[in-house]
Amino acid sequence: MENKEKSLLGRITGAMDRFTGDKVIFLIALFLMLISVISVFSSTPRLANDTGSDRISIMLKQLELVLAGLFIILSLYGFGKVEWYRKLSQYGFLVSFVCLFIVVADLNLGIVKAGVINGARRIMMVAGKQVHIYEFVKPMMIMYLGWALDTYKNGDFKWAPRLAAKYPRLAFLEKEIWQKIVYIYIPVGTITLMVMMGSNSSAIFIGGIMILMILIGGLDFKDIAIVGGALLVAVGIMFGAYKAGILKDSRLGTAISRIMADDDETMQELLHLKRGSLEWEKARAKLDQPVGALLAIKEGGPLGKGIGNSTQKYQVPVIFGDYMFSFIIEETGLWGAALLILLYYSLLARGTLVAKMCDKYYDKMIVSGLIILVTGQAFMHMAVNVHLPLVPQTGQTLPLVSHGTNAFLAFSVVFGILLSISKDARENIARKEAEAKPIIEHDDNWTQDTTA
Repeated sequence: MENKEKSLLGRITGAMDRFTGDKVIFLIALFLMLISVISVFSSTPRLANDTGSDRISIMLKQLELVLAGLFIILSLYGFGKVEWYRKLSQYGFLVSFVCLFIVVADLNLGIVKAGVINGARRIMMVAGKQVHIYEFVKPMMIMYLGWALDTYKNGDFKWAPRLAAKYPRLAFLEKEIWQKIVYIYIPVGTITLMVMMGSNSSAIFIGGIMILMILIGGLDFKDIAIVGGALLVAVGIMFGAYKAGILKDSRLGTAISRIMADDDETMQELLHLKRGSLEWEKARAKLDQPVGALLAIKEGGPLGKGIGNSTQKYQVPVIFGDYMFSFIIEETGLWGAALLILLYYSLLARGTLVAKMCDKYYDKMIVSGLIILVTGQAFMHMAVNVHLPLVPQTGQTLPLVSHGTNAFLAFSVVFGILLSISKDARENIARKEAEAKPIIEHDDNWTQDTTA
């Protein structure tokens, strides 16, 4: 029996030795996935009751999701090639635009059609299955922007110069500024505004990441100012249209109300309304999530109540998704919060190191963008949970921890790509080390003299 255990341990050790991707990133992903199984099991009694299921079944489904995520990660790590990612990246904007257009325009194409969730058009129905398209637009646009920035630096754009050569009226497309407008500014602005029609937080988040990528990519500060200014002007126009009643059914009003939300005012309103009335129920619903999340953090304290002893999981409607950080603090205390912060911070630090190891601009941009996506969403989730001022109280899942199939699979793809690129980066470093010349060169005679 002991030999078998040693053999199994030896196999695991051997597999890790043969793993040429970044082991730290892989172990962080694995640890977050394991945390998700325990957290989802403990946080979903209300979900089980609402769906007529039970927590064991929900946990088993989460375990199946974890196995599917691991399969995606290891498949992309084992078989993915950076050249493939680069070729596919150039279609990221087109695919994102088509998917978002189906949702925004509320199209019904038979097997694919727009869907509504929580009163907003933000999902697609594909063969009867819900696809939260924003979760996949985030990495797709990061991949596209990495390709666009790399292609711009290399002066390798194809169709714009061809159109300029073929049609004299389009000769302006040969200029660098117009190539940036066509390939960078317009895609960034278009996708951000389209996402805003269904999810303000996702629009702010993906728009911010793309602007950061432009900044990291080494473009002039005026490029950041142009993109940021254009987005601010567009938002201003939309705000004016909302005030004029043109966009009264859009999500813009929801964003304004969430940013300007005053929980104390709502509490006073609740105390003076007739208990059980429609107005009272609406006022109470406004407080269920933000106040419940803060109460979970306060009750958790330094040490927490212990696994399975949360009380707010019965009160906060989506504590297993948008407020998972608060739930973990309630059960595990500040130690649990510190562990999560350490994991995501370590991922940020390790991703930065991998980006430095990459010898190609495209690889650096993709690693930087994807790492910012994961860690940025994690810290935004935490900011919402602790009710940070001016942060809209709206849903962003905790990457690889919160309950949610689409987000989990999208982040599994992200980690798979990161590991695939990290494998190439490590191989590049090993190759450079092997080819490196010694600091002090000497001939064979010198060696013989010193050994005599």
